[in-house]
Amino acid sequence: MAEPLPNPDEVKDSKTWKGIFAVSGIMITLVIYGVLQEKIMRVPYGVNKEYFKYSLFLVFCNRITTSAVSAGSLVTSKKALDPVAPVYKYCLISVTNILTTTCQYEALKYVSFPVQTLAKCAKMIPVMIWGTFIMQKTYKGFDYLVAFLVTLGCSIFILFPAGIDLSPYGKGRENTVWGISLMVGYLGFDGFTSTFQDKLFKGYNMEIHNQIFYTTLCSCVLSFSGLVLQGHLLPAVDFVYRHNDCFLDIVLLSTVATTSQFFISYTIRNFGALAFAAIMTTRQVESSFFFLLMLYF
Repeated sequence: MAEPLPNPDEVKDSKTWKGIFAVSGIMITLVIYGVLQEKIMRVPYGVNKEYFKYSLFLVFCNRITTSAVSAGSLVTSKKALDPVAPVYKYCLISVTNILTTTCQYEALKYVSFPVQTLAKCAKMIPVMIWGTFIMQKTYKGFDYLVAFLVTLGCSIFILFPAGIDLSPYGKGRENTVWGISLMVGYLGFDGFTSTFQDKLFKGYNMEIHNQIFYTTLCSCVLSFSGLVLQGHLLPAVDFVYRHNDCFLDIVLLSTVATTSQFFISYTIRNFGALAFAAIMTTRQVESSFFFLLMLYF
């Protein structure tokens, strides 16, 4: 006997609730994440006013926490730990994800948080470009128009000098060539990461935690190797050891990063990379709005 077809209204309601769940999770976790990363990278610690400069160490802490939680989830749910896709594909996501996060942290040394936030509104452009090359997608003219107008607005904001120098590493115009270059790198790598994640979800029908586990595991190895090669591992550990408040901030940041990674992967798996980019664009505009409110009130 054939199973009854699902009710279209029930399917629509289910997708609506999934969308609300995804958007709410992303909005809440990434707002907290943004505040914490701003504090760690731009607020001095201790009586000597020392700045934490080891952004790759933050990447390592975030990824090792996420990897451990994902492994625990797979084991608890009795799902296979074996890779579904070739390991090099997980590693490709890891490399671009590390480059994305590193560019984001490093850019905070040269541009303010509101400038970085508005620059992230251009996420749709790289996602559409990568979607065309990687997934052979085609987009309507209206999609390109919206993406262009958002990017144009962000560019105008960035190119104008800030009224106050908010960079702790230098004086003068905060939107330096290096800072803008880091943000361009962030957007390019981030667009590739989400698009390739979408491709793996659709191509291999993999579980969310399976992709998260292998991606973050590769990221742990790569970020740890980078710390050792740069000679930053011991100085970073020493800094955290001397500043307990920094240690607590990093623990909290890693916890929030793990939670946000679940919501991000959940959104990409269920709605696609472009929908995720649109959600992120809305979040950046919302963050900028609240930042302006805090300045004036």
